[in-house]
Amino acid sequence: MKAAVRARYGSPETLVVTEIKGQKPKKGELLVKVYATTVNRTDCAVLTGKPFVMRFFTGLFRPRLSVPGTDFAGLVEAVGDGVEGLKKGDRVWGFDDNGLASQAQYMTIFSQKAVMRIPDGVSYQQAAASAEAAHYAYNFIKKVALKPGQKVLLNGATGGIGSALLQLLKYYGVEVTAVCPTAHVPMIRSLGADRVIDYMKTDFTQDTVRYDFVFDAVGKSTFFKCKRILQKKGLYLSSELGPYSQNVFLALLAPISGGKRVKFPIPLDIKASMAFIAKLSEEGKFNPLIDRSYPLDRIAEAYTYVASGQKIGNVILLLHDEDSTPTDLVSASCGI
Repeated sequence: MKAAVRARYGSPETLVVTEIKGQKPKKGELLVKVYATTVNRTDCAVLTGKPFVMRFFTGLFRPRLSVPGTDFAGLVEAVGDGVEGLKKGDRVWGFDDNGLASQAQYMTIFSQKAVMRIPDGVSYQQAAASAEAAHYAYNFIKKVALKPGQKVLLNGATGGIGSALLQLLKYYGVEVTAVCPTAHVPMIRSLGADRVIDYMKTDFTQDTVRYDFVFDAVGKSTFFKCKRILQKKGLYLSSELGPYSQNVFLALLAPISGGKRVKFPIPLDIKASMAFIAKLSEEGKFNPLIDRSYPLDRIAEAYTYVASGQKIGNVILLLHDEDSTPTDLVSASCGI
């Protein structure tokens, strides 16, 4: 089977697409034919080993897994002894931010990990795009008590996390002000934003509105810059550690600081996130934003694009042809 492999941490150029030996499922494992996976921010950290803290989970001096990839959507080709609840022929999706070796045409995964059936009517590409970013988005939601009518400012609304978070916030009935660049204002409005701030024209940290929550889905701002636009007991949450890992320390001080505070959304329960996203997908209330797709042979190009910070929503890597159409061209689908 074809797979992307690397022997060390480094840039996208360290990735080589080659033939490797296929696998058979062991006891408790599934063998999955991978149709789609994403190239995401987590994958970039696993590839480069940066920030360094990532290496405590993926291998200190060299990658624990030679094949990268953290999420997938595919078809169960075989099951090992002792597998319950899933069978050959099931369409499944899954995620593990420590790595799944899913950027290969086939992979194995323990059936007890974060893997479940793809909801009816959801394509492999949509399922893959509903994993990593949506998981982190849901962990923002789980850290706060949302109530209809509350005001939320969402920075980075066009990203994978941000576009998912926008849809989740609207599900809970809160009032969302989304921050994005000029070109994507119409798209962000179509996703449900009540108000949009074009950061190319306006500094959102100088807004006159006061918010219950500021969600920084790209981690490019800070608590101290956003503090003035928070309500008296407003909360700031970021997808990044912040300068000098300040968000972790500020979150630890939150219980004794009172007033405006920081919470850090540590993303732990992947199964719960996936179950929630699957429920919304089945109800037609969540549809991931997909930017473009690449064939496996162009994986380095996909990583370079994601690392550039230009992507909106999710970037898909195609391992097999889902609908018998050629996958050797990048296809843009900037919408939902």
